[in-house]
Amino acid sequence: MGNQKLKWTGEEEEALLAGIGKHGPGKWKNILRDPEFADQLIHRSNIDLKDKWRNLSVAPGTQGSTNKARPPKVKEEGPAVAIDDITNPPPNTIPTIPPPPNRRILPSELTPDENGNTVVDTKNVPRYDGMIFEALSALADGNGSDVSSIFHFIEPRHEVPPNFRRILSSRLRRLAAQSKLEKVSTFKSLQNFYKIPDPLGAKKPAPKTKETHTKLRQANNQASAISLQMIEEAAITAACKVVEAENKIDVAKLAAEEFEKMSKLAEETGKLLLIANEMHEQCSGGEPMLLA
Repeated sequence: MGNQKLKWTGEEEEALLAGIGKHGPGKWKNILRDPEFADQLIHRSNIDLKDKWRNLSVAPGTQGSTNKARPPKVKEEGPAVAIDDITNPPPNTIPTIPPPPNRRILPSELTPDENGNTVVDTKNVPRYDGMIFEALSALADGNGSDVSSIFHFIEPRHEVPPNFRRILSSRLRRLAAQSKLEKVSTFKSLQNFYKIPDPLGAKKPAPKTKETHTKLRQANNQASAISLQMIEEAAITAACKVVEAENKIDVAKLAAEEFEKMSKLAEETGKLLLIANEMHEQCSGGEPMLLA
């Protein structure tokens, strides 16, 4: 395993490309474990597959001068083609060589979403759309299904890329913009729900004005209740802050009074110390001292 000195054979390259087409780029362990490709890639490791796929994905013009362009392979099943016919085509003819399977996706094959992000390649769009319609048909929710429900339905049943949730959200918005899906919005949730639209010819019941006004009133009442609750909570928080500030002011006042008392005591102590020093000097000099 992992012997880099072995040159890649044509069978190994074909098995690698077929494995990438089945499991996708980056799924090197799955490709090596697949019985369909295990025999051809028995002498290769995950790093070998990754390096070889990177080399195959690099454009021919960007490689060094030492890398020689490989001549096109001629299938045994088709008619024999002379090498001179390929290298030197007759006038007014352009040789067309089909692209190798599972080649690198070009930027022109990517589909941008509404935000300008390229997330879906054109080849897989029909496959993704089929997964979406399958999930919505199985879920069959009259109020629609959100992105999470659709994603959790598709993920265990199909093999999807790591960024499939982002791709799914983009495809749902695109299908809704194309009127292939119906976008349902609710007052209680900010998420968007999607469902398969009713078939043509099915008459939708006319919305009732009273029920609409009632729902609007309920929504307004809920919003008012939420705003009042937020105001009450803000008032309580402000009152608590005021009480804390008053307590700190009282503590500061007490500390100032205590400091003033200690300053007076220190001043009186200093005076007593001076008197004691004078008395000591007089006694040391033999002078009589009268105490009042």
